[in-house]
Amino acid sequence: MSEKLIPFDIADLLDSDATISEYLSQVLSDGDTDEIIRAIGHIARARGMTQIAAQSGLGRESLYKALSPGAKPRFDTVLKVIRALGVELFVQPHTSSH
Repeated sequence: MSEKLIPFDIADLLDSDATISEYLSQVLSDGDTDEIIRAIGHIARARGMTQIAAQSGLGRESLYKALSPGAKPRFDTVLKVIRALGVELFVQPHTSSH
């Protein structure tokens, strides 16, 4: 019997503000910049790339390019996209055993 695998797309799971917030918070806490950009891309796809492009003031093609694997978008671009996603970044003291 042959089983067919269903493609997994995390954007399908990012269907609420709470889920998006938890996902992005976890990725940010890990500190991998490539993964942060990838996660922002997943969230943008979940919210609609055309809508996020319009709200961020970026062209749709520019948004895809900025969030593509290996991209190194400018920080102001990342902030524009974060705001368009409807989330905020907060800073708090790092809790470690230093």
